[in-house]
Amino acid sequence: TCGLTGGIEICITYPTEYVKTQLQLDEKAGTAAKQYEGIVDCVKKTVRKHGVLGLYRGLSVLLYGSIPKSAVRFGSFETFKGFVVGESKLPLTPGQRLLCGLGAGVSEAILVVTPMETIKVKFINDRRAENPRFKGFIHGCSLIVKDEGFGGLYKGVTPTILKQGSNQAIRFYVMETLKNWYRGGDQSVRVPTLVTGIFGAFAGACSVFGNTPIDVLKTRMQGLEAKKYKNTLDCAIKVFRNEGVTAFYKGTLPRLTRVCLDVAITFMIYDNFMYLFNKIWP
Repeated sequence: TCGLTGGIEICITYPTEYVKTQLQLDEKAGTAAKQYEGIVDCVKKTVRKHGVLGLYRGLSVLLYGSIPKSAVRFGSFETFKGFVVGESKLPLTPGQRLLCGLGAGVSEAILVVTPMETIKVKFINDRRAENPRFKGFIHGCSLIVKDEGFGGLYKGVTPTILKQGSNQAIRFYVMETLKNWYRGGDQSVRVPTLVTGIFGAFAGACSVFGNTPIDVLKTRMQGLEAKKYKNTLDCAIKVFRNEGVTAFYKGTLPRLTRVCLDVAITFMIYDNFMYLFNKIWP
């Protein structure tokens, strides 16, 4: 259910992810030629050069990874939550919410997100070239492995772990906190689907403003020009030195749009699924 929901959500919101990644890859003249002046300019130039479907470059990668990512994220969160609360069914403390969310984010980063995001970024980055090399998902993956080895699929693993870990720590912390507030301490109270969606959108926004700088570093480390960075720290130093502090928040608006919708839909479907699951197998 979560996987199907993620697939539908990605198809709807992927153009914002594409634009976000393009803006994060765009650098000032001196390190590379800057191609876009902003969100609208990026959309116009992409559609003019590649058509509307150009905004969906790299979509297949996220579709292939949506099901295992959702499964690992929520499965690991519930597993960690089970370890913490046991049979007591008591609500998580603030610290426990952060730790369980962090564990879920790190798990999905290592098992699913890093290779998925690396391939997605390289596909989008490849589109920027005059003569793109990647002809499709399988062909693109084979070229990445041929050029960089299997480790090429795990570029940017450190910032991805930091990003996903902080993402889920923030989101699950905010969601669990807001749900407990709504229930007023009574865990038997069911939070309405619409309210869950609103809470999810807010949690998504919190994660965007909280870790977009990490997302920018992850994108740079996974791009086709990542070889010019020694490591994540070196990337951060060079971005700051060459482009200033504002470069760490490139792509914030399109990312905010996608993430808020993503988190709202995912939590609404997940909560309804868990409610039905507990009804059938109490």
